[in-house]
Amino acid sequence: MPRIAVLCGTGMSHFASTLSSISGVKLDSLIAESPWGEVPIVVVENDFGQVFVIDRHHSEVGERTPPHCIEHRANVYAVSSCNPDIIVSVNSVGSMLESMPPGTIGVADDVLDLSIQPWTFHDDEAFHSDRTSPFDSSFSKICEGVLELAQGSSPNRVIVAQCIGPQFETPIEIDALERLGANVVGMTLGPEQRLISETGIPHVSLPCSSNWAAGRTPGNPDSEINHESVDEMASGMRDIIAKCVLKLMQSID
Repeated sequence: MPRIAVLCGTGMSHFASTLSSISGVKLDSLIAESPWGEVPIVVVENDFGQVFVIDRHHSEVGERTPPHCIEHRANVYAVSSCNPDIIVSVNSVGSMLESMPPGTIGVADDVLDLSIQPWTFHDDEAFHSDRTSPFDSSFSKICEGVLELAQGSSPNRVIVAQCIGPQFETPIEIDALERLGANVVGMTLGPEQRLISETGIPHVSLPCSSNWAAGRTPGNPDSEINHESVDEMASGMRDIIAKCVLKLMQSID
């Protein structure tokens, strides 16, 4: 039976319920133990397989963990313990691409992570995972096809820049990231991709454009970024993400 793990965050806290409502399946929940703490997982099951959903911002006190405080090792350890065929990261991003305005979902091709903090499961000895092709091309193409049908476009080969947050970036930081090759910017994909690369599990990232990057709002470069509106915009993309996940499930032998 195909098994897919989904790591999601901003605007996606009800993703499992959305997936369940679309495919008419049952929901269950479990707690995964990790060396870095407990991780709640919602399990969505239908005739095609199982989906294991983790809200990366979960916390023990019921409040959402800010991006710079997320224990990514616990989350990735938890999803990998579910033995998935593929891990899907759903990441809210600010867009620098005219072809990827807010409300648009793309497919990541690479990640630009120059953050200072290292992320690894191997602190006792060096483990050099290969990241030449960080995302699985065959699974990514399946998502591109779903996005083309669902939204009329499928921005692909998207380069996602990693910033640590929790503050949004400045316009000059966005300019610098773009010169380095980035198309969008977020606060969570970098650590996840590094850790997932150490598991050897195929990985796909679906960056969700929830706002224009700082200084990039057409006609109004001084427009401020509001987290509440970012969260609301991201939540409107849940249905399409669910369709991508279901299509991926059906493609696995």
